[in-house]
Amino acid sequence: MSNNTWKKVVASLSRLSLYDVPHANQVASESVHGAQLAAEWKGCSVCLEENRLCKCGDGGGGGVGVVDHESGHHLKSDSSFAHSVINMVGMLIGLGQLSTPYALENGGWCTSFILIALGATCAYTTHLLGRCLHRSSKSSKTYQDIGYQAFGPKGRLIASTFIYLEIFLALVGYTISLSDNLSVVFSGARLTSPHWLRLSTPQLLTLIAVVVALPSLWLRDLSSISFLSFGGILMSMLIFSTVCFTAVFGGVKADKYIPALRLRNVPGISGLYIFSYTGHIVFPNIYTAMKDPSKFTKVSITSFTLVTALYTALAFTGAKLFGPTVNSQITLSMPRHLVTTKIALWATVLTPMTKYALEFAPFAIQLEHSLPHSMSARARTIIRGTIGSLFLLVILCLALTVPYFGDVLSLTGSLISVSICLVFPCAFYLKICWAEVSRPAVALNAVIIGVGIVFTVVGTVSSAVALVRSVQRGHSI
Repeated sequence: MSNNTWKKVVASLSRLSLYDVPHANQVASESVHGAQLAAEWKGCSVCLEENRLCKCGDGGGGGVGVVDHESGHHLKSDSSFAHSVINMVGMLIGLGQLSTPYALENGGWCTSFILIALGATCAYTTHLLGRCLHRSSKSSKTYQDIGYQAFGPKGRLIASTFIYLEIFLALVGYTISLSDNLSVVFSGARLTSPHWLRLSTPQLLTLIAVVVALPSLWLRDLSSISFLSFGGILMSMLIFSTVCFTAVFGGVKADKYIPALRLRNVPGISGLYIFSYTGHIVFPNIYTAMKDPSKFTKVSITSFTLVTALYTALAFTGAKLFGPTVNSQITLSMPRHLVTTKIALWATVLTPMTKYALEFAPFAIQLEHSLPHSMSARARTIIRGTIGSLFLLVILCLALTVPYFGDVLSLTGSLISVSICLVFPCAFYLKICWAEVSRPAVALNAVIIGVGIVFTVVGTVSSAVALVRSVQRGHSI
């Protein structure tokens, strides 16, 4: 491809709608995302090019018609309060549910206050995103749009860069999770790889699983992705349900001692906590889909209250059940003889395999539309599939090279999620709504930005050091 073609790809990616960039930490939102992609592919060319759900031919239906002022097309806003809460809660529950017990046990029970405080702060910053959207509803529909409204092209570029980095690193985390759980599911298996590969049995199993998932990246029928996303939702629900079942009926006594505070571990586990609350990049879509956007703040408060309560209960339950032996993925600590454990392990194995095509789809759409129109459909498919395959193989190599789930999630949370959840929303709000912000609100947002920056620096350094130590220990074995 020519340099101009690559420039078009990069430019179009920076304008990508957030409905097309599902966060890897999401659950219920992915079914919406899959349906969105399928509808876009079948919709009119203008909506497809601009990454909008095509409703141009909609006769009105039961939804409230909203005009997209950039294109004049009509979009539906028909989500009720309950529906919006379900979507937001679904977006928040994901990889984070696996790591909160590990974080609490390593940081001490006092860090539960950090978990709760982060939940409350993220609910507030979600409210700020709603305020920004209300202020500039004609031009802002996505997280990137808010960044553009606040700081122009640089704001959009920075927001897009952080979003794509988070998706990439979260997919690495999913692949590590796949590898860890596969090695337990097939604990008795002994596979020999070719001499030039030099892979262990768990690594070879992971390679096989990724190769099995690889053809999904070549799909042109995007309606298939909706099916994959539903599978991801089901797997995440199974994981949570089996952990709860084990706590109640698993025969494991919840009598392990949890220390009060391990101060040296706080920076690292803070990254795990904040990663659990990441979903802000898709929250603007909940706002624009609401029948009554004025209730968005209530939706955010309700959703984060439910999720914070769930995470706190799960963290204490896992820490009390397994104590110091709790794994960075709680599924790996569950009793191996239980049927529910086997279900949880298989659900954790299958979840990443439903993610790859879903996450690559928005990039694939933009890539195909950036290619010359004279190019044949077969050539487009080959380019799309080849780039997707290379993308997945890079993720696989990184996951096999740095197979440390807790450290990778902690680094992602500290380096990326803190900015997306805390720093950017406050900065966007102050810039867009400065004229109407009171002095106490300015002070509060400045404090959140300051604390977020400290979390980013200290947490990133701590997580990076922990990751390097894990790698060194791995090489010395």
